[in-house]
Amino acid sequence: MTSDIIFKYFPDLTVKQRSQIEQLPELYNLWNSQINVISRKDIDLLYERHVLHSIGIAKVMSFLPGESVLDVGTGGGFPGIPLAILFPETRFHLVDSIGKKIKVVQEVAKALGLTNVKASHLRAEQLDEKFDFVVSRAVTQLKDFYPWVRGKFNKDSKNTLSNGILYLKGGDLEQEIKESGLKVQQYDLKDYFSEEFFETKQVIYVKG
Repeated sequence: MTSDIIFKYFPDLTVKQRSQIEQLPELYNLWNSQINVISRKDIDLLYERHVLHSIGIAKVMSFLPGESVLDVGTGGGFPGIPLAILFPETRFHLVDSIGKKIKVVQEVAKALGLTNVKASHLRAEQLDEKFDFVVSRAVTQLKDFYPWVRGKFNKDSKNTLSNGILYLKGGDLEQEIKESGLKVQQYDLKDYFSEEFFETKQVIYVKG
């Protein structure tokens, strides 16, 4: 699978952004061989299952210059790294409780020249900062996730959606949403991407 799958859906990327996206497989293959952050079966499908999935958030909303975004449980840097490539003037703070995963994120960000990425080995609850948005990819159930980030949002919203959570999830989410007690907006990624992988994938938005 080549980077064409990305450029098909995001045709307006700059030369620099295209170059950064094209470097991702080599970088992740290198680091994955040392520190396993992506399952072996998925590494060949990196563009579809990790990069395009991550930037599905960008189909729902574009981050603005100067906004700050927290990526909770980033793992190897998803969705934070691909989003940071797309929005170079937005600040991204990627956190994970597993130190070796943050090491990968730091090295990948450095190799790509992403000056808008900060990566920290800590849990979201330990952060005192406030952010415009929180992003994450299927870290845990919504009812468990929300308390981690409640109260971490800036009061003033400048974007098309009010400051809040943009959460990538898959499968039948009706019960999970009900149990969370949260008011959510659901965006089906199959409305934006035609690949079968996205058939049950969604971006869940929760106002902060």
